Amino acid sequence: MKRVSLYIIALLITATVSSCGKFYKLEKSTDWDKLYSAANEYYEKGDYNKAIILYDKVLPVIRGSERSELAEFNYAYSHFRIKRYIEAAGYFKSFYDTYNRSPMAEEALFMNAYALYLDAPDFNLDQRSSRDAVNAIQLFINRFPQSDSYERAMTMIDDLQRRFEEKAYQESKMYYRLTEGLFPGEFYRACIINFQNFAKSYPDSKYNEELAYKLVEVSAAYAERSVFNKKEERLNQSINFADTFKRRYPNSEFGKKVENLFTKTQSELVAHQKLKKEYDARTAAAKEAAEEEKRNKEATEALRNADNQGN
Repeated sequence: MKRVSLYIIALLITATVSSCGKFYKLEKSTDWDKLYSAANEYYEKGDYNKAIILYDKVLPVIRGSERSELAEFNYAYSHFRIKRYIEAAGYFKSFYDTYNRSPMAEEALFMNAYALYLDAPDFNLDQRSSRDAVNAIQLFINRFPQSDSYERAMTMIDDLQRRFEEKAYQESKMYYRLTEGLFPGEFYRACIINFQNFAKSYPDSKYNEELAYKLVEVSAAYAERSVFNKKEERLNQSINFADTFKRRYPNSEFGKKVENLFTKTQSELVAHQKLKKEYDARTAAAKEAAEEEKRNKEATEALRNADNQGN
């Protein structure tokens, strides 16, 4: 039994050495026909790393010939198979741009989009590459609206849009948490802008009801802490947000909280308007008194000047 095992190991070592020796000779070869055939063979066997090495050697030589089309297509797929998605996407797009009348053009453009989609990160990471994937998928859909891969492409876009939505929602929650700090003023304003932009970007989102409630909450707190001359405007804004919420979500679990905020904000507005009216009246009276004093001084000065001229 031991001898059989040793024999098998020896055969495997011999086969490996022989295979390595054969590939080493191919790497050094300048027989482009042999290199082309060997690259395709390695590709068909699934040995994509070796296929890439040989395609790298032969492609610059055969580019522009009839054999180049298949080689470039296999070259792109070789990168895809070993999960080099960004490189694969670039090679598939290059193939499509070069051979857009090829029977493989549609597949190449789809694979360009699919490779970018597979490389797209989770929602909690930078989504710039995900947007590149969306653009690529959209290009495919526009060019091949009747493709068998159309539905699959739309599913990919939907998945990426959900990632964007989740990313935006998490950013909204971050701004909301920052309002609990020692200096919440600017973060209140950032929340109000962010929550409104979220609703515009994702009108069908499941998070809109929650963020609409938080919009009322944050805007009320922002108005309460505002300087005197901006307080009325911000109180009215918060009341408008509450009105909108009640119309849009009449059966919401946040309904009672919104109603309480609405009532409190209305009371603050009435109190502020009363205070403002008193302040405006005092200001007007003070201004009138100052003008009266100025007129009296001017009259006294005129009489003094008249007396001086009479003397």
